[in-house]
Amino acid sequence: MSFPDLQSFLRLLDERGELLRVSTPVSRDLEITEIADRLVKKGGPAVLFENVIGSPFPLVIGMLGTADRVALSLGLPDLDALAVRVRDLIDLSGAKGVGGMLSQLPKLRDAMNLPPRRVRKAASQEVVWRGDQVDLNKLPVLKCWPLDGGPFVTLPLVITRDPETGERNMGMYRMQVMGPRETGMHWQRHKTGARHLEKARKLGKRLEVAVALGGDPALIYAATAPLPPIPGLDEFALAGFLRGQRYPLVKGVTVDLDVPANAEFILEGYVDPQEDWKTEGPFGDHTGFYTLPELYPRFHVTAVTMRRHPIYPATIVGRPPMEDAYLIEASERLFLPAAQLILPELSDYHMPPAGVAHNLVFASIKKRFPGEGYKTANGLFGLGQMMFAKVIVVLDDGVPVNNFGEVWREVARRAVPGRDTLSTRGPMDALDHSSRGWSYGGKLIIDATGKLAEELGSGTGSRQGQNEGEGGGEVPFVPRASTDLPTFEGVVAQRQSADGYWYVALDKTRPGQAQELAAAFAAHPAAAGVRHLLICDEQTDVTDDQDAWWTILNNIDAERDVWVLPHGEHRLLAWDGARKLPEEGFVRPWPPKIVMDKSVMDRVDARWHVYGLPEQWR
Repeated sequence: MSFPDLQSFLRLLDERGELLRVSTPVSRDLEITEIADRLVKKGGPAVLFENVIGSPFPLVIGMLGTADRVALSLGLPDLDALAVRVRDLIDLSGAKGVGGMLSQLPKLRDAMNLPPRRVRKAASQEVVWRGDQVDLNKLPVLKCWPLDGGPFVTLPLVITRDPETGERNMGMYRMQVMGPRETGMHWQRHKTGARHLEKARKLGKRLEVAVALGGDPALIYAATAPLPPIPGLDEFALAGFLRGQRYPLVKGVTVDLDVPANAEFILEGYVDPQEDWKTEGPFGDHTGFYTLPELYPRFHVTAVTMRRHPIYPATIVGRPPMEDAYLIEASERLFLPAAQLILPELSDYHMPPAGVAHNLVFASIKKRFPGEGYKTANGLFGLGQMMFAKVIVVLDDGVPVNNFGEVWREVARRAVPGRDTLSTRGPMDALDHSSRGWSYGGKLIIDATGKLAEELGSGTGSRQGQNEGEGGGEVPFVPRASTDLPTFEGVVAQRQSADGYWYVALDKTRPGQAQELAAAFAAHPAAAGVRHLLICDEQTDVTDDQDAWWTILNNIDAERDVWVLPHGEHRLLAWDGARKLPEEGFVRPWPPKIVMDKSVMDRVDARWHVYGLPEQWR
């Protein structure tokens, strides 16, 4: 089942009881964020705010806020079916003879749906604002978090064309509204939009830009998908494949770009590469931390087109889990078959929400030879945007990669620090605040597969058992939790788990404090049953594994901040996820974690019954 537009999908959600309507006036300044954040973290329904203060347009948020809704939006029973569909499309075997060719007709039909089609009339151009009519402040653009630099368009489908090749691109880049006809354009250095702008600069041209808001859910998802550089495959082609029919496009009214005919709004305009960039931010980002102010290009809006009765689509990002986690899960399923063509040993992989996409990848493999775990991890680092991955954990086939706790128990059982860990370096996400350099830093591979004798230093080829020693016949490691935990300057909370993890919240006040704590704790008798010492910041809830790992993964350069320390006959891995100080050579400002203002939380609590929302989602 495909949806011709956003509003048809919302009607289905309404029929299924997965869309709530709020008719009371609600502020776009933080209040909608607080409501939406509560709902998405509890797996709640989408919300249509019909009366946003200061805007004539309704706003919908959370429509893709569960894995089931993402699957529904793509016409699938579940997200695993997406991998099955892609695997069937790329399976080229069995096509011999006339019978074989006939058997491929369903695949050919799928492939024919890839190119978009041009239409002359479009719902997205029923109303047109030009010139001085354009006023972005009339749109219900959200200020999402307290320290944000202003309101941000959070679900934009940004369309550009390569000035040299004509290649089209559509990506999702946040846009801070800076005036009635101007926004920032958050094109990071690795993004295709930034490459198009640089080419326009060299040619001395403006870069035309169109921004779609809405369209059917397949198009919204396609804008987030990290497509490989295959000629003829763009986001519109992917949307056509997902929806089972060619995507309808119409020429813009003031730009020579094709835009979605079924969108709710289209913003048309340009970015001038000769113009000075403007400070954008801060912004409460998908990492759960604020991205601090930086210079970015300016997008000038020359026209806004829209439906007669449009709905403004929005999302929020922040501390996981958020709506983007389910879009990431869809991309995992979409690209698993292609990854398996390159890495045939790969059984499955998962990017858990605590890793906010790039910080953590779990991969399971059918292991055949020594070192295959490292081979797989390095292969993953070479696959498109997987180059940004910070920590990759490789596991044996059969370990459920989507079971966060089971994966880390397997790591404690199978991976000996130093022997089965490997540091390297490479590109990092430009939003990573802890890396040694901007968009460049350390990475870590953890090989938690069962070991072959060659990997243990002996000559035969047998597999090591479930509970491995340090190698060389040493005493097996037995995870256990100690009740006699030491004190240390700045430690505000700590906990040991029964599976070999020691969680510590440190209020760091001086250089080297985390290293001193790690050495002291590693030497203490309480470390006997510990495989990993996780030093977090003072805001971390050490009783919540997800919160601890989210903090750690955001706050480490994996080469600089992860060390092997001895404890008797064993070794443990210390992770320094505390804040880094200028005196430690870290010159960039350290960003704060995203926290909602208590006054806003109290206001939403007091008004919950006024919104008419069910108490279970409060």
